[in-house]
Amino acid sequence: MAQIAFAELTVRDILTLAISNEEEDSRIYQSFADQLREPYPHSAKVFDVMAEEERSHRDMLYGLYKTRFGDHLSPIRREDVKGFLKRRPVWLTKNLGIDKMRQEAEIMEMQAANFYEKAADRVLDVDVRAMLLNLAEIERGHEKKAGELIEATVVGEAADEEAATKKRMFVLQYVQPGLAGLMDGSVSTLAPVFAAAFATHSNWSTFLVGMAASVGAGISMGFAEALSDDGSLTGRGSPWLRGGICGLMTTIGGIGHTIPYLVPDSVSNAFLVATGIATAIVLLELWAIAWIRAKYMDTPFLQAAFQVVAGGVLVFLTGIFIGSA
Repeated sequence: MAQIAFAELTVRDILTLAISNEEEDSRIYQSFADQLREPYPHSAKVFDVMAEEERSHRDMLYGLYKTRFGDHLSPIRREDVKGFLKRRPVWLTKNLGIDKMRQEAEIMEMQAANFYEKAADRVLDVDVRAMLLNLAEIERGHEKKAGELIEATVVGEAADEEAATKKRMFVLQYVQPGLAGLMDGSVSTLAPVFAAAFATHSNWSTFLVGMAASVGAGISMGFAEALSDDGSLTGRGSPWLRGGICGLMTTIGGIGHTIPYLVPDSVSNAFLVATGIATAIVLLELWAIAWIRAKYMDTPFLQAAFQVVAGGVLVFLTGIFIGSA
């Protein structure tokens, strides 16, 4: 079906589209509020207010429409108009974080204001034009107020509570799977890499073993994390996002101490050079793991360092012992 230009819309079409737009915006804001009600109750109240305001705008527009054209709306849809406002499907908004929801609200209000201003320029009916201009002004205010309302509502203890919740969600959805992957990649690949190194004294062979172990572990850990929990009850977020983070960090953890074995075997003391660099990188990896655990997992740094280093050293020595046998 061919689309029509905005300039070809009648007053009836414009009011119908405006009513439809306000109805959809109210549903989106209500969806935001419902999603945030438990983790971010204060922000949820803000979106409740915004949803109610959109419903009041819809009622105002429909009341005016009925006085001009009766009860039945025009059959026109937003898809029928070239370049008309586009909204995310409501089901897609379930994947947005709270900051993205706030940004989305500001964009929606800006687009709505533009629509009302452009529509008012095309309307000759005094009452309709006045209402459209009034709504444009309201939406312009909402564009700025979307952030201000939330900032004004979320203050003091409420702000602290939401910040703490946000941190917990960040830890659950990003830090935990990333840390699990980094630990597995850094520690579990130590044995095969250093076993291959001391068994062959060949840098290239060791590099191939390290790459295979790192990538294989990354794939395995990624799928294991993704399939372990769909996130619907635990709040841990998208399983495939967590799996991707875990798999990527696992691979990075293993590749870190594998890359030094790219030192060509033709270089003097190539094996000792590569092994020395790899050992230094292992120490950095273990320190990074201990720091992340201390920062995000509420584990004292010395305790975290002892646990990680002790485990890493045991695996490291196991690889050397088996490779030297």
